[in-house]
Amino acid sequence: MNPIVVIPSRLASTRLPAKPLADIGGESMIVRVAKRALAANVGPVAVAAGDREILDAVRHLDVMAVMTDPGLASGSDRVYSALEQIDPHKSFDTIINLQGDLPFFEASDLPAVLRPLQEEAFDVGTLVSSVQDDEEAQRASVVKTACAFRSESDVARALYFSRMPIPWGGGPLWHHVGVYAWRRHALERFVSLPPSPLEKRESLEQLRVLEAGMSIGCVRIAHAPFGVDTPEDLMRVRALVKE
Repeated sequence: MNPIVVIPSRLASTRLPAKPLADIGGESMIVRVAKRALAANVGPVAVAAGDREILDAVRHLDVMAVMTDPGLASGSDRVYSALEQIDPHKSFDTIINLQGDLPFFEASDLPAVLRPLQEEAFDVGTLVSSVQDDEEAQRASVVKTACAFRSESDVARALYFSRMPIPWGGGPLWHHVGVYAWRRHALERFVSLPPSPLEKRESLEQLRVLEAGMSIGCVRIAHAPFGVDTPEDLMRVRALVKE
């Protein structure tokens, strides 16, 4: 594999405007995420920006900063647009999409997302972590993954994703961590498809992958990183930095 890490980022956000530039302990959120990606050392890092201010924020880092159309529909579209500019000759065959709102993502967890792509059965790799309590299970902002790990394998096939606590019955529930490793051809196919019925119903774009017949392999990590979506989330991460 020849991977590249691409971090999609844009200022427009209904719940937390200018989120990527939010200060967390003296550094903007996008800078914190980019530094985590660099520390993971899995490949070169690019920031796919929808706004000039984001490019300016990361220019001092050893990353490629690429301007993309601010009107693109999703982070995946932004990643693909940046990739086409960075690598038109398709040297990179694996693309890691690291969300730009995970300032505490553990750099040591990033290589794990590549593990499913070592098997021909999977088109996309992603990460999951064990749901810790009922409040987390019931929270709609926490996406749950229907998958089951067999004792002999550290990779499980994702059968479905939902904002509801699935599957029913006894056993672990898995919190989906929205970080992906795409085979390049899978990403190209994904962005060419219209939003799928279940994707629109659950508001989860990974369901487009499954509805198109592609496969997603999951790898466990110890803890789900805290994402920043609201002003309350931002207050929480700022408090954590001060501790």
